[in-house]
Amino acid sequence: MSKIVLITGASSGLGKATSEFLSSKGYKVYGTSRDPSKYTSPSSYKLLKLDVNDVASIDFTINFILKKEKRIDLLINNAGVGITGPGEETDVSEMKKNFNTNFFGAVLLMQKVLPTMRDNKKGLIINISSIAGYMGLPYRGCYSASKGALQLFTESIRMEVKKFGVDILTLAPGAFSTNIADRRYHSPIKNGPYKDDYKKSLEEMNKHVSDGSNPLEIAEFIYNLSNNESKYRVHYKIGAWLQKFSLILKKILPDTVYEKILMSFYKI
Repeated sequence: MSKIVLITGASSGLGKATSEFLSSKGYKVYGTSRDPSKYTSPSSYKLLKLDVNDVASIDFTINFILKKEKRIDLLINNAGVGITGPGEETDVSEMKKNFNTNFFGAVLLMQKVLPTMRDNKKGLIINISSIAGYMGLPYRGCYSASKGALQLFTESIRMEVKKFGVDILTLAPGAFSTNIADRRYHSPIKNGPYKDDYKKSLEEMNKHVSDGSNPLEIAEFIYNLSNNESKYRVHYKIGAWLQKFSLILKKILPDTVYEKILMSFYKI
């Protein structure tokens, strides 16, 4: 039987690449977007309307899939948005919007999909986090915090659902070549104390994305994960060697030393 997959944020970037790849492997994929009409309808998978901040929208889409398929085998919580800015100057209302999508949106999807997975005594949920969720990055504090929150919540809820045959894990990508930079909320560069450092950090962030790895790597990784029904780890990381090595350094170096490395890297 083909696996039934629900993946949020499937109109572009990592979500689109993963949807296409899983479809090519025989999975029946239902991708979502806040506004599918903005995109050419994909030929290999269905692109449905869903806003992760709208409970009614989530209910409608999940009920539509369950009515047709009777089950959801794999949920990939991929929808997410970036946000940049000095912590002192970033609008708190924009921070709340970011958490609503990156954290609470994923929680809502899990809450809505878990009942059918429990009934079937089987299911896998992959929460797409970020290597940035393992460290507080300068001028990306809110983004790091939202992804870090998702990782900790995953650690908790996966223990609660284990006895029902459901697995939940996080997959944290490093820098991949996508259009996430175009969809970030950027706090405006103001004539203030953070102007020069923030501007340099923005340039570095955008460079990392444009020079990033091929999103197909993540699609293949998820496919292999979904076919490995042995014991899943809690967290997985994928990205360039240096990005993953930075997490090892964080564990072994004193906090202040690691902080100096990050500041040097971002040229501040």
